[in-house]
Amino acid sequence: MRKEIWRFIDSGYCSPSYNMALDEALLEWHSQGKIPPTIRFYGWNPPTLSIGYFQKVEKEIDLEAVQRHGLGFVRRPTGGRGVLHEHELTYSVIVSEDYPDMPKTVTEAYRVISEGLLRGFQRLGLEAYFAIPRTDEEKDKLKNPRSSVCFDAPSWYELVVEGRKVAGSAQTRQKGVILQHGSILLDLDEEKLFSLFKYPSERVKERMKKAFKNKAVAINDISPRAITMEEAKEAFKRGFEEGLNIELHPYQLSEEEEAYVQELARRRYESEEWNFRR
Repeated sequence: MRKEIWRFIDSGYCSPSYNMALDEALLEWHSQGKIPPTIRFYGWNPPTLSIGYFQKVEKEIDLEAVQRHGLGFVRRPTGGRGVLHEHELTYSVIVSEDYPDMPKTVTEAYRVISEGLLRGFQRLGLEAYFAIPRTDEEKDKLKNPRSSVCFDAPSWYELVVEGRKVAGSAQTRQKGVILQHGSILLDLDEEKLFSLFKYPSERVKERMKKAFKNKAVAINDISPRAITMEEAKEAFKRGFEEGLNIELHPYQLSEEEEAYVQELARRRYESEEWNFRR
């Protein structure tokens, strides 16, 4: 059977505002029928703290620490919690809600899209599996997260190795299109990550930091050998092709598309109103 052809964009390292603007633009163009489903890989320059659409900056984020570390800062169009984008491969998937065999519910769509991530981890020799909250207590934690940190707990169908989360994803649906993007951790600076959030007390911060070690892990902390960014890209590109049964064809933005993304980045994702409004 002939495989569906999707676009593949490797953006390299981009500014936080550009990264979010391009994801939004791809969603918009796909909703208008201008582009096929698309998978994108990217990095961040400078390393960046991104926060979820609903997070409250003043209450949760230590902006002085963000500046002290020289980090970028941006609010995502998707939900979820704070993510330090530093030593990671970031991916986004843009596909119609009515794509063949795409489940209608958010959690089941996560499972289908994240099949590509699962295959990618397996290609790197890691025994990854989907997190499925089983107890009522685990399900309650998903509804009422106690932490502002994204990797503090696995959500439905997120990827886990040896019981610890290795990829964090978030999803939004607009104009009949699913945008799912997420972080695949190669390495992780826990000290830096935990310095970026506000806590009721230093004791609470230390307790959460200690617990975090049992909940999240980076690929290079568990891989028998160091995985490079290029190896990760190759593994996950092929993983998405296998997991979604598609062919990925490389694509570069036209000048017109590039100009549109730059304008959207400036107008929305660099604006204080967007990033600090809650």
